[in-house]
Amino acid sequence: MEHLLLRTVPQLAEQWQGADPVTIERIERIAGQPLPSFYRWFLQRMGKSMGLLAYPTLDFSAARVLACYERKLVQPDLRFLLIAHESDEMMPLHVFYDFTAPARNDALVTSREARGKELTDSFETLREMLAWGALSLFRVDRAPHTSSGSLKGDTPDFLTDLDPVMSSMGFAQPISTGRFCRLYERPDAVMVCRGQPRGGTGNRRAFDLGGSNLGSLRRILGEIASARVVELQVTK
Repeated sequence: MEHLLLRTVPQLAEQWQGADPVTIERIERIAGQPLPSFYRWFLQRMGKSMGLLAYPTLDFSAARVLACYERKLVQPDLRFLLIAHESDEMMPLHVFYDFTAPARNDALVTSREARGKELTDSFETLREMLAWGALSLFRVDRAPHTSSGSLKGDTPDFLTDLDPVMSSMGFAQPISTGRFCRLYERPDAVMVCRGQPRGGTGNRRAFDLGGSNLGSLRRILGEIASARVVELQVTK
């Protein structure tokens, strides 16, 4: 994960700043349980500043998390831990860990109002959220040519059937992911896929594809379609 972020996000090594151990321990006491090891790594690396990886209106800093609890914007809860404050007052959906859905030394990322109950799940792990965001922002969005659409399969794990197809075209997976997310990259192209955990969207995942050559993108989509392991629908 660290290797992926450092080579994807410009000057991240010079910009990110971690939280001190005392601050991290304060967050762990609020959680009332050991922090997921990935979140501890995140706080150690980016708990003070995420550099160019920072979100426009979401503040993931440890200081902001602690301030929200000190101001009693949110109350300590063994199920939910606030990990990012949303500053958009029109849609104040703050980001929480849901500890009832642990996954791969991490936990499910969901959003809700500070005292609300309705959840909007985002990613199965914070690791996937950050990696998907980095590749989307710094590879797909900056690519000369892009395409988007959806993939559908017969089972919840249908993306495992796509893995060998992408590998045969020279794509690697920079981090391991669960059934709702896939990240594929090679020097001239990158493809990111995601679905909403617990969202009731069935066996369907949205994808974004970016590359340096339009012909290459067409060939990639053509190979996926001809392999017939997933149902491909291109919307852009």
